[in-house]
Amino acid sequence: MIITVTLNPAIDKTIEIENFETGKLNRAEKVRLDAGGKGINVSKVIKSIGGESIATGFLGRENGKFITDYLDKSNIKNEFVFVDGETRTNIKVYDSTRKIVTEINEPGPNVIDSDIENLNQILFKHVNKDDIAVLTGSVPKNLDKGIYRELIKALKQVGVKTILDAEGNLLREGIKEGPCIIKPNLFELEGLIGHRINGIKEAESYAKSLISDFGINLIVVSLGDKGAIFVEKSRSIYARGLKVDTKSTVGAGDAMVAALAYSLERNLDLESAIRLSMAAAVANTMVSGTQPASLESIKIIEKQITFEAI
Repeated sequence: MIITVTLNPAIDKTIEIENFETGKLNRAEKVRLDAGGKGINVSKVIKSIGGESIATGFLGRENGKFITDYLDKSNIKNEFVFVDGETRTNIKVYDSTRKIVTEINEPGPNVIDSDIENLNQILFKHVNKDDIAVLTGSVPKNLDKGIYRELIKALKQVGVKTILDAEGNLLREGIKEGPCIIKPNLFELEGLIGHRINGIKEAESYAKSLISDFGINLIVVSLGDKGAIFVEKSRSIYARGLKVDTKSTVGAGDAMVAALAYSLERNLDLESAIRLSMAAAVANTMVSGTQPASLESIKIIEKQITFEAI
């Protein structure tokens, strides 16, 4: 079983505007609402590629039912802790002329100690030895930045494999407990190292050092449209990006994490995991909002993925 933990979910509102201009009146061509937040996006893609997951986390009482209704309609199992306040709304403005996205993300509600206790009860009720927990995204602003570190430590004690996708201090603290997989982008890896990284070989070298220092099994460094680097203790592989008609890059990293979790659950070899995760990420850039790409489109792209040893 895969369980996704989204501590700061969102209602994603995607607004498509032709030739978006700041400081002026802009008229929307299309508007769509999606259940969002990185872990929820992961659950949506897992469902799309044929897997199953349980989504959990915190939702604001005032409007969080939109997300549970959305997941229920999508046949995605879920059990959330409802907290005081509103689930945040994240605005994605897609300029259909320039094909770029401008994002405005709200902070989300605060949580209290009893909310955290309730989340732990839900989380550990559902997980068993050899299950997979995906910990990803931002957290409520009043939560300690060591929250992922604490969760990884507790999950490892019951034999759960963890995947961490976070940034800044959340990532820096989280890796101290040696998650199974992390997926930083190049900017996030530079934040861990403390300086700019020049080239694929240098990124691979720093990833290897993190594996050595913290006992991580696999580090995937996403490079945007240039592809990704997959680094294990004994080997490293560079997968090339593909040029496609991009509608939105929002959620592409979550799609990659979903495919990695799916691959880990099914004990796929690294090459198969690379093809699937790269294809899922690319396919998700070709759809609007944070809706998941279809399995059919992922399978088509999967055949085009190429990679090489570093």
